[in-house]
Amino acid sequence: MSAGSEVVSIIRHQVRPGGDGAYEAWLEAIVPVARTFPGHLGVTVVRPPEGSRTYTIVVRFDALAHLRGWLESDARHDLLATIAPQLMTGDDVEIRTGLEFWLTPPPAGRRMARPWKQFLLALSVIYPLSLLVPRLLEPLIGRSAVAGIPWLRGLLVASSIVALMTWVIMPRYTRLVARWLYADAQRR
Repeated sequence: MSAGSEVVSIIRHQVRPGGDGAYEAWLEAIVPVARTFPGHLGVTVVRPPEGSRTYTIVVRFDALAHLRGWLESDARHDLLATIAPQLMTGDDVEIRTGLEFWLTPPPAGRRMARPWKQFLLALSVIYPLSLLVPRLLEPLIGRSAVAGIPWLRGLLVASSIVALMTWVIMPRYTRLVARWLYADAQRR
């Protein structure tokens, strides 16, 4: 992973029974602090599905150096110290590129979405994009030197679709349909 590519930090916390209220209040305090750090691109909080105590926080930064600046900051460490008594385990942190996050299954022992649901989820995004993106790019491509080079046109369309899926659509869409996606999930 290059130091200049977009990265995400996937942070998992197992909250003690009865600690949900304190944890939710803590989230309201830490998220605005993270936003003040250079290169911050957004935070997604995935609350635990029924029967689980694990919160997943996805923090996106524009570069690995900026992400590390946040993860290693005194501000974050101080805020973690305040919530530590409510956690069953410590801070579980993974660092990944944007594309790896939505293509990687959950860690061992966690529930994984059924393959047919993953297929439908990806298809429901890729199919409309494969119809829409070429039409939206046509005015730009049609007037350029790229117009006569089919493989380059295809590369621009595919790159646009993958970028939209990775950074715009899939992080939000998977959160929106998480209840359906993991409703009958199987153990790995």
